Amino acid sequence: MVEKIQQVEQDIAAAVVGSAAELEAFRIAYIGRKGKIAALFDDLKQVAPEQRRQVGQELNRLKNLAQEKFDQAQEQLANATAESADTGFDFTLPTVPNTLGTRHPLSLVRSEIIRIFERIGFNVSEGPEMEDDWHNFTALNFPENHPAREMQDTFFLSQDRDKLLRTHTSTVQVRLMEMQKPPLRSIMPGRVYRNEAISARAHMVFHQVEGLYVDKNVSFADLKQTLYYFAKEMFGPDTKVRFRPSFFPFTEPSAEIDITCLICKGEGCNICKGTGWVEIGGSGMVDPNVLENCSIDSETYSGFAFGMGIERITMLKYQIKDLRLFTENDVRFLRQFKGIL
Repeated sequence: MVEKIQQVEQDIAAAVVGSAAELEAFRIAYIGRKGKIAALFDDLKQVAPEQRRQVGQELNRLKNLAQEKFDQAQEQLANATAESADTGFDFTLPTVPNTLGTRHPLSLVRSEIIRIFERIGFNVSEGPEMEDDWHNFTALNFPENHPAREMQDTFFLSQDRDKLLRTHTSTVQVRLMEMQKPPLRSIMPGRVYRNEAISARAHMVFHQVEGLYVDKNVSFADLKQTLYYFAKEMFGPDTKVRFRPSFFPFTEPSAEIDITCLICKGEGCNICKGTGWVEIGGSGMVDPNVLENCSIDSETYSGFAFGMGIERITMLKYQIKDLRLFTENDVRFLRQFKGIL
């Protein structure tokens, strides 16, 4: 038995393990369950009882010797593979050129909206996205029991509901009227938040652009002419605009803004539900209570306001049917707007 152990020890020492195949052969021959060392352990029961302890110790030493050689060879092969991978790259190859990205369609439309209104004297105003109840609701004539104040419609940030994520950019109108005296002529593009289920037609995060004009003798006719100009500049000279009576807490009178459907050109299709018209926003004359809340004399000054969803304008302009495409960052979708300024 001792001679067999010595022979296996010599075989282990002489074994060449220089490749993955040789390493696997070594494992099977000496470490595996059917290898030579396992066979010696099976023969241990034939050794005389008084010699089993000594022979067993020799077998354990042999087993550890084989395991050490296997581990060392395995580590050397792994290091050699890593080194060959590091040095196998040809550093003389030309670099891959960086591909330029494209502007997001929402950014494109936002910039175009700003340019259109700047041409008729509007400047750009911005405000915080985290607001308080006064600027988001109370100053804008929202009653205490208005549905928009409920948890299912608004993201409140405090238990007393005084801090919230703004639900419209009308909050910037309030801040502007509080800080500056008329005349005021400004648009307010920005991101807003509403607690809505995400679908092809709605999202919890979207973008608005609102406009405000406050001065002496501002009339509804001024509002109509401003929006006529915008619609024809944005959608084309053949675009028609209509106003439908509506209600908003912060404007009186109020009206929804519709334009002729860009798909069917007013003839009726499934997009416009056969009417030939699609809605783009809301508008109206600033309610006197809102002017007074901002310390503006409603007997001296009047004004109009309007608001539109930038996503809605973009979907109409580029005939996009799913609102979720704007936030999914699908490169295939974004590449379609390459070259558009």
